[in-house]
Amino acid sequence: MLSTLSVMLALPGCAPERDCTLIGAPAGVSLTIAPPLAARVSEAELTACGGGSCTTARPPLSPADRVTTQTCDADSCGATLTRTGGKRGFGDVAGLPKAPVEVRVKLKGADGGTVLDRTLTVTPRGSFPNGPDCGEGGPQAAITVSGDGGLSAAT
Repeated sequence: MLSTLSVMLALPGCAPERDCTLIGAPAGVSLTIAPPLAARVSEAELTACGGGSCTTARPPLSPADRVTTQTCDADSCGATLTRTGGKRGFGDVAGLPKAPVEVRVKLKGADGGTVLDRTLTVTPRGSFPNGPDCGEGGPQAAITVSGDGGLSAAT
């Protein structure tokens, strides 16, 4: 009986350890702007309000890409990216709750004029950049702006 108990106590230590990287996942809102509207946008401002406070972020915008071809062999995989004509960015929003927040999306053109100014309610979710066994990162939400200026919460 004692030998059985010894083996059972040792078994939990036999499980392989999971390696967790130090990659972070900040709290914030990602923004994707579809063409043709993206061509008119040079700057974005996101104001997230919830729990009695508001935080404004100005995410830098980059050209959006998509994978057009992917190849794999025994040792590695590769992908070809193609520009979509859209833009994307991520705004850090410290203290973003995992509860509904109202996000004002304000897009400006190169001349500083407002291209779009709309609001959408989203519910940020916890992020797990290394999987659920390595701990939760900051809550995140994603907003997509359609080519004609409509807002939607991306899933």
